[in-house]
Amino acid sequence: QVQLVESGGGLVQAGGSLRLSCVASGHSVTSGAMGWFLRAPGKEREFVAGITRGGPFEYYSESVEGRFTISKDIANNTVYLEMNSLKPEDTAVYYCAAKRDVGFVSRATSDWEYWGQGTQVTVSS
Repeated sequence: QVQLVESGGGLVQAGGSLRLSCVASGHSVTSGAMGWFLRAPGKEREFVAGITRGGPFEYYSESVEGRFTISKDIANNTVYLEMNSLKPEDTAVYYCAAKRDVGFVSRATSDWEYWGQGTQVTVSS
């Protein structure tokens, strides 16, 4: 059974930083692409960042480009999202996602097979 468990969310002031972690079990982070999505209150889930199986190559949404960094630790089967210069509009539930065996990143939620339960990030002004 595949499990993705996120941690690291919390309350932070604008301009601060957080690092989210996603520990995978039953699935290797080298099997397919890994990604992070967010869902803000009243909105649909949307793409934040992704990292390819090979390369690796990183992709980001325009709103986080230059502030967030995605990375993966193969030895610990974990994916991270380093979040800097946080803004109140970054407030959302953040979800880790994995593709079963496809190596490239896509922004459509329907392309991702595995999901974590999410971790809340709240940025105060």
